[in-house]
Amino acid sequence: MPIIVRLDVELARRKMSVGEFAERVGLTPANVAVLKNGRAKAVRFATLDAMCRVLECQPGDLLEWVED
Repeated sequence: MPIIVRLDVELARRKMSVGEFAERVGLTPANVAVLKNGRAKAVRFATLDAMCRVLECQPGDLLEWVED
């Protein structure tokens, strides 16, 4: 998929654990792992909004398009 989720980079920058992030966003750690490992097929805007609020970033900081 040409969309890459850069969640691991943003979590590392903030030194935030997956567990803490999952709790603050309202996701299960398993669903955060799906996002973090690039296995997600979709992300709801509500989830993206919560992720950006917790990480204090823009959607473009979390998502990147790359050519196949």
